[in-house]
Amino acid sequence: MVRRGGSDTDRTLVAPRTGTRGSGATPQAASAARWLTPDAEASNQIVLAFDDNRLASLLFGHYGQNLATIERRLDIVAEQRGNHVTLEGPREACDQARHVLETLYARLKKGGEIAPGDVEGVLREAASQGFLFDFDPATKKQSFDEIQLRRRPVRARTLAQDAYIRALKRQTLVFGVGPAGTGKTWLAVAYAVHLLERRVVDKLILSRPAVEAGERLGFLPGDMKEKVDPYLRPIYDALHDLMDRNFVERALTSGEIEIAPLAFMRGRTLANACVILDEAQNTTSMQMKMFLTRLGENSHMIVTGDPSQIDLPPGQVSGLGEAVALLKDVEGVEVCHFEASDVVRHELVGRIVAAYDGKAAAIRRAAAPAPAVEVAPTPAAEPPR
Repeated sequence: MVRRGGSDTDRTLVAPRTGTRGSGATPQAASAARWLTPDAEASNQIVLAFDDNRLASLLFGHYGQNLATIERRLDIVAEQRGNHVTLEGPREACDQARHVLETLYARLKKGGEIAPGDVEGVLREAASQGFLFDFDPATKKQSFDEIQLRRRPVRARTLAQDAYIRALKRQTLVFGVGPAGTGKTWLAVAYAVHLLERRVVDKLILSRPAVEAGERLGFLPGDMKEKVDPYLRPIYDALHDLMDRNFVERALTSGEIEIAPLAFMRGRTLANACVILDEAQNTTSMQMKMFLTRLGENSHMIVTGDPSQIDLPPGQVSGLGEAVALLKDVEGVEVCHFEASDVVRHELVGRIVAAYDGKAAAIRRAAAPAPAVEVAPTPAAEPPR
């Protein structure tokens, strides 16, 4: 391993935690690593040891992929030896890497699992908290918010997702607006499942406008459910990911979970229900008004969409943008915006979204009229004497 500075006297020795934490410890008390650096300001190397070899293997990831993610994101070197890992690099980056590893290890000790996206989420959480030794609980959040489900908790992975979850818990009508891959629909379904499992609502209604993405599929065989299922597949995927498959099938059969195209909403009053409208950028102005006015007593409504992926015929205005502009200041309504930096799918998706956003911004700048230039009046010539 290439050393980036520091002498042998700077190196940290770490032992399994057996008692009170040291002064440099983070809130993740379940971690088995304790920081014992004698010279905190000069040291740029931290060694962590974890007392459970099996959990340590899960923590580091298959072939060390989780450590590789931390190295790449924080620009440090993370060297693994058995259940030990040596972190070397800039002081603050090593502190954040230690916080990330301890947080994930605590999650494993509680029986949780770690996916690559969880590593990204904790990294963003650590970055949002700033320098860990200047952390002030009175002014900053301890961690991102989460949604408790029977199958597993769902935790926010970005600041925008954290604000989105808090808005869902606080408001009756929430708009989630932003690019693909930011978790808008998945978190909306997770919160709806949370309400259904705790019997806060009696029914979960999921809807999307049946609009093809730039193609014309023609006649689709089967009954009505079979015709609309291709449009609602992302919602089915989210349900099966967040709930037991058998429970999903029973709830669909009993009507506790209803999946319907937007066109069938007219005339209904949706009471004691959590209603989700996905792909709302493909609604017209009248469709959006019709949907929003279905809200009944003891109901929650979540509207998600990506204004950059409108599949309506040319000349039709998207109802999503109009609704956000009209209702953003209405009591009981909250609008949550996501950016390319909030993408939680593959990291390449975020760069793709940013590239397309850059192109769209360049087109708008080119189409903008040039500012008028005031021309000073030419002074009149003096008459000859």
